[in-house]
Amino acid sequence: MPLIKEYTADRLIVKIFDNRNSMGEEAAKMVGDKIRKLLYEKDCINIIFAAAPSQNEFLASLISQKDIEWHRINAFHMDEYIGLEKDAPQGFGNFLRHRLFDKVNFRSVNYINGNAEDVNDECERYSTLLKQFPPDIVCMGIGENGHIAFNDPHVAFFNDTKLVKVVELDSMCREQQVNDGCFDSIEKVPTHAITLTIPALISAEFIYCMVPAKTKANAVLNTVMGEISESCPASILRKHRSAVLFLDVDSADKILNRI
Repeated sequence: MPLIKEYTADRLIVKIFDNRNSMGEEAAKMVGDKIRKLLYEKDCINIIFAAAPSQNEFLASLISQKDIEWHRINAFHMDEYIGLEKDAPQGFGNFLRHRLFDKVNFRSVNYINGNAEDVNDECERYSTLLKQFPPDIVCMGIGENGHIAFNDPHVAFFNDTKLVKVVELDSMCREQQVNDGCFDSIEKVPTHAITLTIPALISAEFIYCMVPAKTKANAVLNTVMGEISESCPASILRKHRSAVLFLDVDSADKILNRI
């Protein structure tokens, strides 16, 4: 296990690995172990997944674990663009379908519909599902602006009264989608999305956050060492009772010499 450093920021456990493959593999091992433990205790569990290139290594390693009883797991995802073509590869449901949801036999897969006739009704529908199936585990990333899901700083509320809502994406968030190679230009990135709110995400008993790449170094610095504030939504992870942040040396570049 090429773990090069471990650190605790308030309650948040931070693990730094020598490369993103090692990071993804070790995150998947820890998540897999937790899934097996929870399924020993419960008939079924509920997991929320993030859709982003940062999750590729983690997801590939997770589905390679043949002894996970996927048929006892209800799957959710945490955000979706509004207005993309139904089969657009940039759609987060489609991303997860190709990399995870169609690869293993889940008990149920619950998609957010970004093309719903009434997006507010869709938010209510998905909120009802989350109340019916409260999340046990959330597997997430962090955006370049410190967002979790699509809770960009200007719409991130630690005490949000909603579980799911419509948000306008900020320019840094939209530019990240271009930087990640998901869109050719910022003009093609949707301006609005449906997202699970911060209270919905941190309600999970366990959170695992996978964040590779140098483009995330500033966000990691603010998450781990900045003020716990909605100006860096991911900083709320430092208050969670059981959250682990997985980094590679690139994303940890600005904290390695400070811890």
